[in-house]
Amino acid sequence: MDRALTAEPVPNTAPAAPEPPPLRPRHRLTAWAAGLLLVVPAVVSGGRLLDTDGVTPLPQLLALLPWFAVPAGLAVLLAAVARRRGLTFTAVLVLTAVGWASVPHMPQLITSYGLPLAQVRVLAANVEFGQATGALTETIRRERPQLVFVSECDRPCGRALADAFATELPHHASVDADGSVGSVLLSAYPLTDERVIPAIMGMPGATAEIAGVPVRLQLAHPLPPLPGQVDVWKRELGRIGEDARQRTGPLLIAGDFNASQDHAAFRSILDTGHLKDASRVANASRTPTWPMEGPLPPFVQIDHVLISSDFSVRGIRFLDLAGSDHRAVLTDLDLRGER
Repeated sequence: MDRALTAEPVPNTAPAAPEPPPLRPRHRLTAWAAGLLLVVPAVVSGGRLLDTDGVTPLPQLLALLPWFAVPAGLAVLLAAVARRRGLTFTAVLVLTAVGWASVPHMPQLITSYGLPLAQVRVLAANVEFGQATGALTETIRRERPQLVFVSECDRPCGRALADAFATELPHHASVDADGSVGSVLLSAYPLTDERVIPAIMGMPGATAEIAGVPVRLQLAHPLPPLPGQVDVWKRELGRIGEDARQRTGPLLIAGDFNASQDHAAFRSILDTGHLKDASRVANASRTPTWPMEGPLPPFVQIDHVLISSDFSVRGIRFLDLAGSDHRAVLTDLDLRGER
C-alpha cells in the first residue's frame, strides 16, 4: 500500500479544560455558613407557600416569617463572597421566597357598599391573667369604645370591669373563670343569643343589636401553638372558622388569636368566613402586638379584629397596656346597610 495514501492518526492537541481551583479554607467555611443560614428560611417560607402549618417547630417559626429575610440576605452575601454560583443562586431564590411569602394574605383595597348606619369603636385586649385590668379601665374611659373584647380576664377582672362600666357598657357575655380561661365581652348594645365556642380558654359570643341590625360578635382566644398542643390550637382555630362559615349577616370576631397572617389556620378563618382583617385594610398588618414583655421586642401581630363586608374601616391603633404582654387593638368601624 502506498504510504502516501495512509493517514496516521493526529494526536489530540486541544488543551483540557482547567479544573476549578479548590476553595480556600476561608471560602469553604463561608460557603458552609451560607448554606446553614438558608435551611430555616427555606423550610419556613416553603411551609407558607404550601399553605401548611405543619408540625413543631414550623408553627412557632412561622410567627417570625418576615424576619427570616435577614439570614437569607446574609446568606446571599456570604455565598457571593465564597464565589459559589450555584449557592448564590439558591440563596437568592430562598430570599425571594421569603419576600413573596411575606406578602399579606388579602388585598388591601376592599370596597364596602351601602350607607353608614352606625360608627362602632371596637377594643380588643389581652390583660394577662387580669394584671392589666387597671390599665384597660383607664383606656376604656379615655377611648370610649362601644364593644370591648377582653381575653385572660379572671373573675376579679370581670367584676371590676362590670362595676366600672355599668352605665357605659351595661351588657356583657362572659366565661367566668380564673387565670387565662376567663374572658368577657362588654357592649353598649343589648346582647342576645349568648353562646360559647368550645375551647380550653373562654371564647364567648353574642348577637348585638346595632342601629336595628343584628351583628354577631365573637371573642377569639384559642390555645397558643406550643409544642405538644399544636393540634389543639389548629382545632380551636378551626372551630372559630366553622362558626363564622355558618353565620349570615354582619360578623365581628376580635381577640387574641395566638396566630398571625402567616399561619394557614388563621388564613382559613378569613377564607371560610369571608372575612377581612381590619389591620390589613388599614395597611397595618405587620404592626406587632406581642410580646410586650421580656427580653425580645414585639415581633408578631397575633391580636386581630376580623370583620365581614358589612363593615368598613375608618382607622386602627395599637395601644400599650401596662401589665400586659399584648398590645390592645382599637378599631373604628362603620356598619353599613344594604347596597
